[in-house]
Amino acid sequence: MILRNLTVLGSTGSIGVSTLDVVARHPERFRVKALTAQNRVERLLEQCLAFQPEYAVMLDRASAERLQSEISARRLPIRVLSGQDGLEFVASLPGIDTVVAAIVGAAGLRPTLAAARSGKRVLLANKETLVMAGRLFMDTVREHGATLLPIDSEHNAIFQALPPAYSGDLAQAGVRRILLTASGGPFRNTPLDALDQVTPEQACAHPNWVMGRKISVDSATMMNKGLEVIEAHWLFGAAAEQIQVVIHPQSVIHSMVEYVDGSVIAQLGNPDMRTPIAYALSFPERIEAGVSPVDLFRIATLNFDSPDLVRFPCLSLAYQALKAGGTGPAILNAANEVAVDSFLARELPFTAIPRLIEHVLGTVGTEPVRSLDDVLQADRNARAAALEWRALSGKASRASVTARK
Repeated sequence: MILRNLTVLGSTGSIGVSTLDVVARHPERFRVKALTAQNRVERLLEQCLAFQPEYAVMLDRASAERLQSEISARRLPIRVLSGQDGLEFVASLPGIDTVVAAIVGAAGLRPTLAAARSGKRVLLANKETLVMAGRLFMDTVREHGATLLPIDSEHNAIFQALPPAYSGDLAQAGVRRILLTASGGPFRNTPLDALDQVTPEQACAHPNWVMGRKISVDSATMMNKGLEVIEAHWLFGAAAEQIQVVIHPQSVIHSMVEYVDGSVIAQLGNPDMRTPIAYALSFPERIEAGVSPVDLFRIATLNFDSPDLVRFPCLSLAYQALKAGGTGPAILNAANEVAVDSFLARELPFTAIPRLIEHVLGTVGTEPVRSLDDVLQADRNARAAALEWRALSGKASRASVTARK
């Protein structure tokens, strides 16, 4: 049995909490060396008390100062760091062999790259790393001998359904295509004319999964699945045409691989992130994860449907960005982050999310990606264009209301 030393990037989020739940079940296998969060001081303090890491990092500097005060008051031997430098430091520590990359958003890009450059075993949940900088990240993994294990439920399912020695060549492995399942979110059957009135609370109420607010909204728009299409392209060497999204409301089949001989291999399980996390943590072994087994007799029926691109235009926009290549996916991601933040802040209606993204994709020119600076510049340009569109849209909406009065 190998004892693994872990850094958990984004430990207070849903993926981080699930990771620590699995880790706590196997103290003989795992040691938590570093935990990180953005600004949830109380929750990170609780985790520090439970797992006694050597390092705790907060992205927000003021929050780090508060955490340091709490740590010092308890005389805990934990070093508190802050900012991107702190995240990159604990992602590349010599004593760490496994890094769980679960920071949501572009903030997770640099520390995840740092882990790959240090040759770590990277358990990837941060979508933005592959969406924004897929080629750079995959090249870094290969050049530095890092090990990449996906812990998104869909990509982990594909990983399990592919041949054990899969080399990145679908044709050589006899694979026809990847079938990426999606629940369809909370608005799969909502009348189209009612979507404009959707509230953040409704969008965050996922029917199957317990997730953070941003990823819940992405699931409701199916942008989450669009980002996963881009991830699957980089993870498995699949062209856009080889990735088919399948609506599967029960979320029991987490994804499938279709082979040229007509076989389809699927991975099934209850909708609980601890399953893919446990598989990646212990790979190539399997360990108990605290997840109840699937009751096929209770489920009885599994349904499948093709996605409605009128209802879910964000999915089409993601395929468009993937085919554009270069900085296209980074532009898509930045525009989506601004759009979702604006919706959650009640500054834009739900149906404005794809409109904002489409405008930004059509406004910000796509460039080749030669370095991380190219990606970050595209991210900045896209955010500026998105914020400008939001401001103009808000003025137009207020003017319309005034005219009606």
